[in-house]
Amino acid sequence: MEQTEGANSWKYKIKSFIGECLRVLKITKKPDSIEFKTIVKVSGLGILIIGLIGFVVQMIKLLFF
Repeated sequence: MEQTEGANSWKYKIKSFIGECLRVLKITKKPDSIEFKTIVKVSGLGILIIGLIGFVVQMIKLLFF
């Protein structure tokens, strides 16, 4: 009996997950060129900032330790 309940639970979770994925795909849209360029700029800036922080930490480590 417990195995049947476990199987139903897994089936429900998978069905629920697929339903949520489909709902998200229905409401998303393709970004226009201005929005895409903004996303690329912000992502690039974030990558540069994280890289700079890593570089500074590495230099501090090399200089003091």
